[in-house]
Amino acid sequence: MKSVIYLIFILLFSTWSQAQGLRSTDGAQGQGKINLNNSRGEKTTSVKSDREKPHISKYKIISISNDTTYVDTTLSIRKDYAYNYLRKDDFELLPFSNIGRPYTELGYSFNDLQALPRFGARAKHFFYLEAEDIPYYEVPTPLTELYFRTVFQQGQALDAKFAINLKPNLNFSIAYKGLRSLGNYQRELTSTGNLRIGLNYRTKNNRYFVRTHFATQDIFNEENGGLTDRANQQFIDEIEEIQNRASAEIRLRNAENKMDAKRFYLNQYYNIRPGNDSTQNGQVHLKHIFDFTDKEYSFTQASSTPQFFGIPFENSDLNNEVEYQNVSNTMVLSYYQKYLGRIGFMAKHTNLNYGYNTTIIYEENSVPNRLKTDVISLGGTYLKTYKGFKLEGKAAYNITGDYDGGYEIHGKASTKISDSLQFSARVDLSSSAPNFNWILNQSDYENYNWYNPDFDNVNTQHLGVEAKSEVYGKVTASFTQIDNHAYFGFEKAPDGSEADSLVRPFQTDLQIRYLKIKAEKDFKYGHFNLANTVMYQNVLEGESVFPVPEFVTRNSLFYDNYLFDRALYLQTGFTFNYFTSFMSKAYDPVLSEFAIQDFQELDGFYTADFFINAKVREARIYFKLENFTTLFEGNSNFAAPRQPYRDFAIRFGLVWNFFL
Repeated sequence: MKSVIYLIFILLFSTWSQAQGLRSTDGAQGQGKINLNNSRGEKTTSVKSDREKPHISKYKIISISNDTTYVDTTLSIRKDYAYNYLRKDDFELLPFSNIGRPYTELGYSFNDLQALPRFGARAKHFFYLEAEDIPYYEVPTPLTELYFRTVFQQGQALDAKFAINLKPNLNFSIAYKGLRSLGNYQRELTSTGNLRIGLNYRTKNNRYFVRTHFATQDIFNEENGGLTDRANQQFIDEIEEIQNRASAEIRLRNAENKMDAKRFYLNQYYNIRPGNDSTQNGQVHLKHIFDFTDKEYSFTQASSTPQFFGIPFENSDLNNEVEYQNVSNTMVLSYYQKYLGRIGFMAKHTNLNYGYNTTIIYEENSVPNRLKTDVISLGGTYLKTYKGFKLEGKAAYNITGDYDGGYEIHGKASTKISDSLQFSARVDLSSSAPNFNWILNQSDYENYNWYNPDFDNVNTQHLGVEAKSEVYGKVTASFTQIDNHAYFGFEKAPDGSEADSLVRPFQTDLQIRYLKIKAEKDFKYGHFNLANTVMYQNVLEGESVFPVPEFVTRNSLFYDNYLFDRALYLQTGFTFNYFTSFMSKAYDPVLSEFAIQDFQELDGFYTADFFINAKVREARIYFKLENFTTLFEGNSNFAAPRQPYRDFAIRFGLVWNFFL
């Protein structure tokens, strides 16, 4: 504990001293030259550069949808919420005991509905960066961002980004995100790596643009299967011998899973006709998107455990591997007319290849080894600003292939009612086949082999509204209806199996009706602040297959102020999190999926963290005592059935931007 405090003090003091020294240098600007003493005590002369530093707004970050922001080096409580390995607010996620392991979802969003099925192993995708997660840069000088945070035993979490302009209209970026954490329990080592290389180019006349990236990602987990029945009860009862978490009995001792993924993405567009005036009226715009995604997921185990997963085909060296390729080309030809807006016609071809290297043949049926198809989709896009309202739309319909009849529709309207009040509403509709691992799966465990070509499309209708006010805060509300909901669940094991129940894919006849309301509001009095986030949820129908807690809250009470002649900005205080009890899903390591269960309710509980955050120039320093109340009350809380929640931990790190 003392060493940690010393380290934080040294970091704060050294960066504050650097800031003070730089300010002293700035004070001598008018003299043009500064006298310095070298190590031998001799006076030397340094000519101060009179080059004007670019404003921070010149360091642009461009999203896949062409939304542009700039580098933000401020420190706020929202930045603290996003200071985690996901690099985003995890309010609706409940983490497992180690970083890099899955999350129990406390709430759901449906803004990314698609017309085609997705790859499985969704528990691995918390740490997978989609094409939408890769930013592009346009910077006047080299830009670097470094993220570091301590983990649980023997490892670290790092995220380093570097962007440079080879020419004013040609920008290159490279980033690597890495994690290794041993964890406090046996067999929960995590190791991930995400490499991204990006390029952003435009011609000098702004007729042609291209944004492209290559990403390679690997996500590895040792799997312990959770606590045994005895250890599970010992954890609940807080028995002394289990307080040494490394001695807790676990269900799996030689299992692990991994997902490897590679993606090449190209987004380019050309203004065939630039338009006849400054409003670009009459512009004809051709856009092309190429996406090649390759994924592999594997589950390996040195020796079988039929007591958990049922009868195996092999008793040792189990190795299940599935491959997936998605190659798509999208063309959008759009026309802009100032009265009609931008209207686009879209055509898309997708080649899907998912499967295994073997075919499993039973006496009465068989499980094929591959799902392969070509899908052609037609649709359109729309964009228009009318009387202060921004209208956006996108639609696609599958006309050929094994998944014809699938569709996706997205519409959004937003407006700025006043300088302090914004409002938006959106609708998202889709009809899509269930994910591939619901349709086809193979495994060295007999129970985990199935082929369900007759599963119906999952139909989803989502309506959401958002109001954001500087005075009253932010409120979002959504209502979602799902037909033919697909899920994994447990069924009674057949006679002769050692397991009590086994995981299988299901599709329900129940219509899911899901209401979600989320409010955020901050209060400030002098240097004291109270930041609040409250979420209410209600599954009006279908709660047995779509479980969520009724309430989730987060409250931060903290003090902030500038110190040392405004050289340092400080935040310090407490954050409290709470959710109500619900029948959460259970994690299955074979599929890397969550399954509906009825054997253990997840009791609601609260956590309390104490934090000290500081900003010196472009460096943000974070120090936190996580879940410190367990030092006094003990810990008998779970993140999922058989998966204990995190104990008290001291964690610290920083985010630092460099502008050259």
